[in-house]
Amino acid sequence: MSEDAGNRLEAEGATLGEAKWAAVRDLGSRFPGITGDEVSFEILADGEEGALVSAEADVEAWRAAADAVPEEPAERVRQLVSRVVGACGLEATIDVAEGEEEIRATVNGEDLGLLIGKHGSTIDALQHLAFRAAFPEPEGARKRVVVDAAGYRERREATLQRAADRAVEDALSFARPVELEPMTAPDRKIVHNYLAERTDVQTHSEGEEPERRLVVSPVSTV
Repeated sequence: MSEDAGNRLEAEGATLGEAKWAAVRDLGSRFPGITGDEVSFEILADGEEGALVSAEADVEAWRAAADAVPEEPAERVRQLVSRVVGACGLEATIDVAEGEEEIRATVNGEDLGLLIGKHGSTIDALQHLAFRAAFPEPEGARKRVVVDAAGYRERREATLQRAADRAVEDALSFARPVELEPMTAPDRKIVHNYLAERTDVQTHSEGEEPERRLVVSPVSTV
């Protein structure tokens, strides 16, 4: 990638599509959330050795799109997540699916650690903001909003469930409360819901954020 003016650059790729995608990605570091619809391309080379394009951002169109707030909650989620992904300079796609009870935005790409953050702290914060963006009014019907990145939520849930199982085993074996590591509120909710149907243990939270943690206690000792 070579730079030209502030809203223009050159990018290359193995194919024309990859070159255009690289250009939009690199422009996204200057114009968060920009899409291919707001970029004009000039093909400089397209052959067996690869493709080279010159890309220019339509700044006025980008500003108009950035200032416009979509009416649908799912599109507001898409807009916010797109802006954050673009601001982070990540090469990723965003899929948004809406069901009866949930809006789920999935970010797909490589090297998404910056978006996820330590123990999911960044993506949890983004998920909270996405919910607030989708449903800014406290009244009215709301849906759950989930922001995922490359399957992180499923992997994290499995990790938390394993930790919960170990805590239950220790709590019952030694007949004493067992503290888990400090967790975010969404992670604590996952563990609490996972153990909610058990009759031999119960859970509660202790401590102040960000050190607040879940405690698993045998019912017989409570």
